[in-house]
Amino acid sequence: MLIIGLNGSPRSDGGTAQLLAAALEEAANIGVRTVLLQAVEGLRDLKVPYCIHCSSPCRGVCYEGTRLEEMFDLLRRADGLILGSPVYFGTVSAPLKAFWDKTRKLRKDKALVNVVGGGIVSGGSRFGGQEATLQALAAMMLCQGMTVVGDGHQDEDPGHLGVCIQYQSQADGEGLGRARVLARRVVEVARATQSLRRR
Repeated sequence: MLIIGLNGSPRSDGGTAQLLAAALEEAANIGVRTVLLQAVEGLRDLKVPYCIHCSSPCRGVCYEGTRLEEMFDLLRRADGLILGSPVYFGTVSAPLKAFWDKTRKLRKDKALVNVVGGGIVSGGSRFGGQEATLQALAAMMLCQGMTVVGDGHQDEDPGHLGVCIQYQSQADGEGLGRARVLARRVVEVARATQSLRRR
């Protein structure tokens, strides 16, 4: 089983990345394989780093032979995906949105249908748009046919929309704890729904 964390922050070591690292550490402790991807790394070598809808259905020609193609091939094998984003003007970051817009070929191929997804966000203010950003993440995942879960677990509490923190996450023990709960939930549901994913 493979659980992937996708960091939508332009910073590979910021608060969002730290929350994702805590979640993936928890998943690894449960006994699943984990990988952390950086959205900006996938976009770095592209001539145009955002989707221009150059073909329909999408053929993926804009990223052939790039790191982004490698990342998408990895996403095709995922059982669970945890999306992480800082809050930018009340919604997801530009790198994450650009990365996700490029997944049109994955959508055409139904590659992420029944993959379990959860969201992690960090904002600069206490009420800085974290829940709105989690809702945007959920919408992005639902458009791929994913099964979206919150940060609840039978051994904890029902949870909420996902993990929300005010930046800096290293000072937010509650946020790191919620990231671990989210990881347990993603793994639990991914195991229960494994037969639904066509590989």
